[in-house]
Amino acid sequence: MNRPAFSPRPASAANSAARPFAHSGAGAAIRVMVVDDSLTVRTIFKRMVESDPALVIVGTASSAEGALQQLAQTPADVVLLDLEMPGIGGLSALPQILATPGHPQVLVVSSLTMDGAEHTLAALQMGAADTLAKPRPGGFTEDYRAALLGKIRALGSRPAEGAAEALAAPPPRPEPSFARAPLAGRRRRPEVVAIGASTGGIHALGLLLRQLPRGFEVPLLVTQHLPASFIPVFARQVESACGRPADIAMDGMVLTPGRIVIAPGHGHIVVKRAGSLGLVVEVSSAPQPSGCLPSVDPMLSSLAEACEGRALGVILSGMGRDGAIGAKALVEAGGAIFAQDADTSAVWGMPGAVARAGLASIIAPPERLGEAVLAQASAPVARP
Repeated sequence: MNRPAFSPRPASAANSAARPFAHSGAGAAIRVMVVDDSLTVRTIFKRMVESDPALVIVGTASSAEGALQQLAQTPADVVLLDLEMPGIGGLSALPQILATPGHPQVLVVSSLTMDGAEHTLAALQMGAADTLAKPRPGGFTEDYRAALLGKIRALGSRPAEGAAEALAAPPPRPEPSFARAPLAGRRRRPEVVAIGASTGGIHALGLLLRQLPRGFEVPLLVTQHLPASFIPVFARQVESACGRPADIAMDGMVLTPGRIVIAPGHGHIVVKRAGSLGLVVEVSSAPQPSGCLPSVDPMLSSLAEACEGRALGVILSGMGRDGAIGAKALVEAGGAIFAQDADTSAVWGMPGAVARAGLASIIAPPERLGEAVLAQASAPVARP
């Protein structure tokens, strides 16, 4: 049941462009810009943002052109962007918005997140970090405000300076180094590569997959946090990035060389070994500690058992800790985990969790992770 409609608290007075303070004594505020052609929506979003003392509005715009002009002079950390607007529109302007001096994270807030998955996923693939459906009249409730502000805080926050850099020692070229890996020296060709991602992960996944040649034969599993209605379009995006067919996971699906299998929105991928068939997929909706559906954890945990550690997991940008439990199981079984670095992650939650736990043998940008996956897949076959 919906809670009462949002009632704004008094707005903060501070509104400077140079990393302002939301209120006296506060730390640097997260700078937010609202871009929507509806004055009503801009006003509501502005009041919602200003109700949080950790956030500050640095501008509003009724068009993408106006937003670009403002962002050139007044950087933002997070931009709330509508896709359907007069002029060039939000989707066409997205690359330019991402390239403005503040290099903001973009949260797509549009009615198209409900009606047009293709447009929304195109924005995510281009670099938007996350989406939130714009509610219909009467839908701007306290629940909605909490969801919006939670996403803004997650996207606008960064790891403490120096913390991520201390972990992210990129591998030297041309051969990635596995010296920091748990169980170092047990470098084995994986039977499966499993990739988990959430907020900001679609763009990162595309960058990683483009590093893999069409002849890459190791089966790929992908768990991306998305609603079920978005998965068919997402599968087509993955096909385009890889140049190979991508299938949505179904019970009994056999993993074969070069096959890409994507978790459906209603269930987790679980892998089991089935005699002469080899590795077979099951779809499970069992509750997971992360609360995610689909979840990365059962995918990695099942590979630890089914492949006896001969598997590689990759954790890309995402909020929360989904994947950390499965990553631990896979590493303890002798497998390897790669993680996206903080600088290129929209949210360094999921990859940061495995990095801080010492489970990641490589922490790097998506393109470098793709190179490392290719190198790992070319490793010698392990002998019993």
